[in-house]
Amino acid sequence: MKKFILFFLIVAFFSVLNMYFIERMDFFRLEEKCSLEPYFTEDDGRVTMHWERLPYPCIYRIETFSKTTGLVAGEPSFHSFDVSYTPHSEFLVPSAAIPMYYQITAYGIFGRLTPPLEPVANPNFPMPPHPVPIYHYTASRPASLMPYLVWHSVPGAVCYEVEILSAPPEKEGGTVLSEEYHVAGSTKIYTNGWQADLREIARLPHLYWRVRAMNLQREPIGVFSPSEPLVVDSSLPLPDRPLLNAFDQMPNVVPPLYPVYQWSPMHDLTRYEVELMTSPPATENGSVPSSERAWYMVSEDSFSCYDEYARPYAGTYYWRVRAIDNKNGTIGSYSDTASFTVAPCTSRLRAAAYGDSITHGGGALSYSPYNQEYNYNIYLDIPTPNLGHSGDTAHDSLLRFEEDVLPYRPYNLLILTGSNDLRSDVSAQSIIVDLRGIRKKCEDNDIRPIFLTLMPINPLNIYNAFKTETYAGWRDKMEIINAFIRQQEFHIDLEPYFYDATHTVLDTDLSIDGLHPDIRGKMLMAEIINAHADQFR
Repeated sequence: MKKFILFFLIVAFFSVLNMYFIERMDFFRLEEKCSLEPYFTEDDGRVTMHWERLPYPCIYRIETFSKTTGLVAGEPSFHSFDVSYTPHSEFLVPSAAIPMYYQITAYGIFGRLTPPLEPVANPNFPMPPHPVPIYHYTASRPASLMPYLVWHSVPGAVCYEVEILSAPPEKEGGTVLSEEYHVAGSTKIYTNGWQADLREIARLPHLYWRVRAMNLQREPIGVFSPSEPLVVDSSLPLPDRPLLNAFDQMPNVVPPLYPVYQWSPMHDLTRYEVELMTSPPATENGSVPSSERAWYMVSEDSFSCYDEYARPYAGTYYWRVRAIDNKNGTIGSYSDTASFTVAPCTSRLRAAAYGDSITHGGGALSYSPYNQEYNYNIYLDIPTPNLGHSGDTAHDSLLRFEEDVLPYRPYNLLILTGSNDLRSDVSAQSIIVDLRGIRKKCEDNDIRPIFLTLMPINPLNIYNAFKTETYAGWRDKMEIINAFIRQQEFHIDLEPYFYDATHTVLDTDLSIDGLHPDIRGKMLMAEIINAHADQFR
């Protein structure tokens, strides 16, 4: 028995030694021959990255990045979102709503086998920009007479235009509707999905569709997507429920304290009801509300609903949406059921983000905090839960402090509130009183208040987006408030980074609506905060 053990140990020793020399001396010349160049495939929105397997036992490290804005000195070119490991030569890429980049590195028993490569881009964000279709309706998978057309979102798009054609367009791409083959379409599409109505045109021998992104002025962003066949089978049942759209969601993010629910609406229906449950419904896709629903709300917004209550309690929540008539009867049936999980808070958090809609998230008019790529906290180097609440004034933020902040008792609280007050005639001194109150509550609870200066606004863009006037003295008010904030022991100065070339108003390139920073603006906010990490205790 002893001889067997000794023999086994000797074999194991030389095997490990052999593997060490193979790795360290690069016996297979891996660094020279194997570059791990990936390619991508997609099936109904699920993107898989593939690469050539190395001729040696190893594990592959995949790191996911986004590019930074380049506007903050000293910040890196990429922001790391996630790191995953797999023994396989393929990887199911997490869904993404912004251009993401992936870096593959092979590791053996004794360390890295291949040199790090430049991150490669997700193919669903082409240049020039155009939406990339997710659902494909072909002879083997035909559409009904009212199919959902779905595509990957284009960052910064306010709305989309779909064109239905009787043949491929005269020229693919471009920004001009087809003169000869155009048969139908819509420009009133505010999500990356639309339920088409083909009942009047299905008699045509062939149908095609394409889509383009547009800005606030309904000018094209980039070009039309390549035209897609739209094969129709009129015998198929019509989709009769809203479509939950989670194709373009950021990876590994935590839901905000105040959830927002979002969907692609049914054709020409504008009234919806969301219900929230703490357990799945007894019947999926039924037409009767759950007897155990914890909350519901009717939304006149055709594609989103803001929860009026905070959801701080740990557990899994389930939600679904139905279209309703004027008597609150179900039109069709409930959507599929979605869920989100609130993790238990078992210890004090390093930091939390607190404030109004700029913290809560959303931007480019059509995007809510559900679209977390518009939330600045996800780009921070420190995990930071989102305690923002849309619509807050500085006084509202003061009033909800005990209920919404104290359960977490973060060591550091990033505070950005008062932007909504800039547009009203509330005095600067009144806002400062509220900020002092928030500071006092933090100090009484051993929380470090880190104030963020208010960013400029753009009254013309605010009017174009919301048709509301802005208080004429907003700039003087902002300067008084920011002077107070700069006197605080802990503060981060956002204001100077957000002006346009005239240095008078918020840069349109950072905020379409003149108030809420869009994706690049939210990235910039986070990069400025990351550059001042010494403020955190």
